[in-house]
This record gives sequence, C-alpha cells and structure tokens, in this order.
Amino acid sequence: MQAIQFEEFGGPDVLRLVETDVPVPGPGQIRLKVVAAAVNPIDYKIRSGSMEGVFPTALPATPGFEAAGTVDAVGDGVDHLAVGEAAFGFTDTGAYAEYALASVAVPKPEELSFEEAAALTSAAETAQRTLDLLAVAAGETVLIHGAAGGVGTAAVQLALSRGARVIGTASPARHSALRALGVVPVAYGDGLVARVREAAPEGVDAVLDTAGKGALPDSVELRGGTPDRIVTIADPAAADYGVTFSSKAVRDLAQLAAHARLAAEGRLRIPVAEVFPLADAGRAQHASEHGHAPGKLVLRP
Repeated sequence: MQAIQFEEFGGPDVLRLVETDVPVPGPGQIRLKVVAAAVNPIDYKIRSGSMEGVFPTALPATPGFEAAGTVDAVGDGVDHLAVGEAAFGFTDTGAYAEYALASVAVPKPEELSFEEAAALTSAAETAQRTLDLLAVAAGETVLIHGAAGGVGTAAVQLALSRGARVIGTASPARHSALRALGVVPVAYGDGLVARVREAAPEGVDAVLDTAGKGALPDSVELRGGTPDRIVTIADPAAADYGVTFSSKAVRDLAQLAAHARLAAEGRLRIPVAEVFPLADAGRAQHASEHGHAPGKLVLRP
C-alpha cells in the first residue's frame, strides 16, 4: 500500500510517499480502507521533532491519528463493526495511508461525509476533554483562544450546548463565522485583555487555549492573576505560568459514538477547509502550520 512516512525530523520536505506492507488487524482492531485522513497541528509538530519530549516517535513514522473509511477486515472480538461498513475513529497506525488499523472506531453517520467524519474525531475528543478539565458549566463565561480552528470550533459548540457564554479569539476575517455560531469574537494581539474585559466586564470563569500563540500571560491576567481554570493544548510554555497542559487523548468508544450522534443531529460539525491528495501531505502540513481557511485539512489516499 501507499503511505506517507518520514525517516528524520525536519520540515515538510522530509515526508515521502512510500510503498509499505498492509497492516493486519489484531484482537479488537479493524482495518480501515482509508477514504479521508485528517491533518492536525500536532502532526507537523511531531514531524519537526519539537514534540519529542511529549510524543516520542520511532522512525520511520507515518503521521496521523484519525481517519474515516470502509472496514476492510476485523480482528477477533470486534462485534460492533462489520466488513464493508463505513466507519471512522482513532487510528493505531498512521492515518496518512491507504490502510490503517483502529481499535476505537464507530459507524459513520450517513449525514456526514468521510471528510467530515475524519475531521470530527480528534477535534471533538480534545474539546470534550478540555472542557471537562475546566468544568465549564451553564451560566459561566469561557474564553476560547483559536475559536475558529478545528478544536476551537468543536469547543465552542460543546461549551454553548452546556449553557456557557463563549468569547472567542480569532483573526477578524473569521469573526462573522463565530458570530453565526453564537460566539462573541475578539481579535488577537496587543490590547487583548482590554477587548475581553469590554466583552465580559463580569470576568471570565475559564480559559481554553487551542492556538498556542503566547496568550497565556493575558489569560492569567484575565483570571485575576491565577492559572486556575486555564488549560492549553498548544503552548509549551504552560508550566512557566502554572497552567495545565492537556495532551493525552481519551480514546473512548462511547464518547466517540456520542459525538457521532451529535454530528448526525447537526449539533456538532467541524467544517472541512481543504482536501489534499495523499501525495501532497507536505503541502497540507505546511498549510496547517502557516494558516489556512477556517476548518480542518483532510487528505484523501
């Protein structure tokens, strides 16, 4: 099969399209014939070597953690998915490939395209996990940095569904889309604290940073000088400010199925910004690192 691999850490140019063996599912695993694999910021950070302290990577490696496709084979003990069924979930082997193994996968709702399903998996899990860590509740005000990104968009929808008020930082070009979701948008950059205080004079109860663009000092100030109830998934300087850095995914079958139901009902959707052929994985990761249209980037083998 064809897959993307890198044998050394570096820029997008280290990604190569190679021929490799088709993986064989073990107990509890399915094999997906991948139709769509999502591209996440963590992918280029792992590829660059900057995340070795958090995500040690054995080389050569195939990037990607989430995919959607058709079940091609099932291992022993799998009874919730059948060969030929459309499914999506977290991959145990790299998702940037024609085939991938997965032990946490669920049926794909008919209401979702393969691209939308692949884009939903990690974004929804990360949003759920971090909002749970923050204990966001009805009536509270939560500030979400990077509110127009993949995780940010999921977090916005889940926070609003809890009855919270959401203030979201994003570039001005993305403010109208955030308003349409029910978010109060504010711009990044100098003067952020004043803009947030104007939008929420009563203060913010919790802060979720999905952007990693140096907003932690402002976040601590907005929380009254305390790192309490601030979580980042993207800023490696978290420890310097006493802020919680959340990186360990919760790969839970029931939670993934619940997110699938919300998506089927139209209550949780992650827009797809652009679809790239598998061979253009380097270009997709470059776009992920340097900015792109709102939504997730997806590869199609």
